[in-house]
Amino acid sequence: MSNLATTQWQNPQDIERCLQATRIAVVGLSNNPMRPSHGVARYLQAAGYEVIPVNPSETTVLDLVCYPDLEAVPGPVGLVNVFRQPDAVMPIARSAIAIGAKGLWLQLGINHDEALTLAQEAGLACVADLCTKVEHQRRRR
Repeated sequence: MSNLATTQWQNPQDIERCLQATRIAVVGLSNNPMRPSHGVARYLQAAGYEVIPVNPSETTVLDLVCYPDLEAVPGPVGLVNVFRQPDAVMPIARSAIAIGAKGLWLQLGINHDEALTLAQEAGLACVADLCTKVEHQRRRR
């Protein structure tokens, strides 16, 4: 992954558009409080976002019902926040498009140009290789 490819997906307008979502599906959200997904999701909840856990290996996370995939989530999803390895991103991007999400955010250390391009062409704001918690804190001070 080159820095040029990564920075292509770090557009300030797309970051802001993603952070304007009110419902965030966190794909790969873990019950383990030591995992980054858990800490970020707790932060997003405290910041006023509705967090929707998505992980086929969990039934509840943060005292919330956990869904096996994006298609199982009831109601609209504004942002799909991904805590998965790059090889799992393309199906998630396709699902984000299928459910009508407005944004696709790949967490720090994750990038997948093909999936992001597909999502962007479908009208989603796309961000990669950044942390939603850090970017929210940076913009809300």
